[in-house]
Amino acid sequence: MATATLYRYRWLLIRLPILAATVAAAWLFWAWLYPMPASQISLSAGFKDGAYYPLARQYADALQRQGVATVLLESSGSAQNLQRLKADPPEADVALVQGGFGWSAQSAQTATVSAVQTLANVGIEAVWIFSRQRDLHSLLQLRGLRVAVGPEGSGHRVMAQLLTQQQRIKPEEMRLSPLSSLGAADALARDEVDAVLMVAAADAPAVGKLLRTPGVHLAALQRTVAIAERNHFLEPRLLAQDSLGAGMPPRDVTLLTTHTHLVVRHDLDTALKRAMTAAAMQVQGPGGPFHRTGDFPALRRSDFPTAPEARNVMGNGLGWLERMLPFWWAQVVERLVIICVPLAVVAWWLSLLIPAWLRWKLESRVTRWYGELKFIENDLANHNLSDMDMSRLNGRLARMDKAISTLTLPRELAQRWYTLHQHVDFVRHRIYSLRGR
Repeated sequence: MATATLYRYRWLLIRLPILAATVAAAWLFWAWLYPMPASQISLSAGFKDGAYYPLARQYADALQRQGVATVLLESSGSAQNLQRLKADPPEADVALVQGGFGWSAQSAQTATVSAVQTLANVGIEAVWIFSRQRDLHSLLQLRGLRVAVGPEGSGHRVMAQLLTQQQRIKPEEMRLSPLSSLGAADALARDEVDAVLMVAAADAPAVGKLLRTPGVHLAALQRTVAIAERNHFLEPRLLAQDSLGAGMPPRDVTLLTTHTHLVVRHDLDTALKRAMTAAAMQVQGPGGPFHRTGDFPALRRSDFPTAPEARNVMGNGLGWLERMLPFWWAQVVERLVIICVPLAVVAWWLSLLIPAWLRWKLESRVTRWYGELKFIENDLANHNLSDMDMSRLNGRLARMDKAISTLTLPRELAQRWYTLHQHVDFVRHRIYSLRGR
């Protein structure tokens, strides 16, 4: 296509295609390379009467204030929560998981650990053992008893099986019940089970109910330090007398404790990880019997790989955009700045550069004939020119005039085209004047 035609229709043939290519590139980057995160997140908690579910509801409220909807999923416990995160396709985005399922667990699977990341430790849970035996102080005393340890896959059952196996208690030596939380508490009160082993926070409804139930006693295990040395996710802590209310517990008791981890899929969008971390920081509960106010969320004693986004948010807070704007609008503005603004600058630069280059090419076609005219004028400066030399120069001017007539220039350069013709005529008249002398 002729250069003059391209320049004449530069809006249609140059700038419009540049605009279309810019829009297509922006869509490609936006849709495939830097897509918008989902505006909804699924959080796998535990049973509705457990400690995880109320905490998950607080996270959902905090996320709602940021503009992120949350779907709460009831589950049988930590094992199912982890399974949902690493399922293909994933069945949950975020989950609450007790200690003992990550790096520090002897039975931890590398694939499971690498598939998730921790955003923070959000609390402390204790291993509670309740029974009607006042002097229960060893796991060995659970032999032959009916013990409620929760359903298969629950964190209660996993913890119970791990601790009893380390004490060389065979599975058939206990009668395990799938009851958990308030159901297990009711069963113990009705004497349908002999003991309840659960992993729960101090404010869990089932813990409070069992501590208030007459005839039910909280076991004070011995050798808790030795058990914790064997299981790095466990830590012995003192539960002081009356710390949960009058007579709750009736005496100081050393319990095994573990951290509660807020974990996510490793491939979850980074913006959602930041939003979830910010929500955890907002839901900072008061201090409890095992920790002081402000201790959580934290990244100490993490049982899973730490998400870099969580470490950044906990250290520096959310970015300016995410602090000032709702979640969805913050992501839109971020992509406008990262994707659309650079592409718009490049498109604007090209829309100016290409027409300017075409104009330069067209102007150079006119300019080079002035060089030819200059050569002819230099020859005319020689006063010893013969008639044959004059004819030769006149022929050169004729060929030049013919070539100039074939030039196709846009209207913007028409003045230069006519000016060049005038200059050619001026040199021709000069030749004629020299011939007449």
